[in-house]
Amino acid sequence: MKVLICDDEPLARERMHAMLDRIEGVTPIEEEAGDGKQALELIHQYSPDIVLLDIRMPGMDGLNCAQQISTMDTPPSVIFCTAYNDHALEAFKAQAVDYLLKPVRQTQLEDALNRAQRLTRSQLSALSAKQSEESEERPSTQDSHISARTRKGIELIPINDISLFHADHKYVTVLYSKGEVLIDEPLKSLQDRLGDNFVRIHRNALVAHNAIESFNRNEQGFYELQIKGKENPMTVSRRHVSSVRRLLQNLSR
Repeated sequence: MKVLICDDEPLARERMHAMLDRIEGVTPIEEEAGDGKQALELIHQYSPDIVLLDIRMPGMDGLNCAQQISTMDTPPSVIFCTAYNDHALEAFKAQAVDYLLKPVRQTQLEDALNRAQRLTRSQLSALSAKQSEESEERPSTQDSHISARTRKGIELIPINDISLFHADHKYVTVLYSKGEVLIDEPLKSLQDRLGDNFVRIHRNALVAHNAIESFNRNEQGFYELQIKGKENPMTVSRRHVSSVRRLLQNLSR
């Protein structure tokens, strides 16, 4: 695999080059890019298989560069290597194969390169078509994923796969089909962004419309929601009972 390094910091490029030299079957291109524009020029010159791309660079940044790369007939795979974790969604929209946070470890880099090698051109085309189809069906203001930092790095969780956001002190637990993750975005912000598909049932809980399985009153007189993927029902506060009832009436029509 031929790999092009693009980073505005010379020491970062030197470190990445040394890591690539230790990986069998990988050849780092000797000429390196310091910004997105230079990276595009070197891609056309050397036709690399993979581009290791920083995000925040002077001139053309990594996201704009990746968007240009995705329009090529035979684009190289893009792996973002950045010190910032707040661009994951934009990165994957630009068809990045992976998103590594600096300082990148050797094992992380090797795993990412292996994933990039397995992603064929036909898969890239299919991914592009799927994303275009989804963007046409979805209002432009509606987010499609949230990003969560886990032991694996940055993970993107599809919004339509989430059942519950539950706030506890400074973190919010996200319940989805594969388990739970923690994020640090406030519940109010999540409600503002995703309110069309979620309902507030308590000051510390947002529930997805499509995750509601039942709405009942318990023996103590409190209203509860049974939520998909959660064993025990959640109490609906008195303040939010009427809005939950209206929602369920509208959904049943």
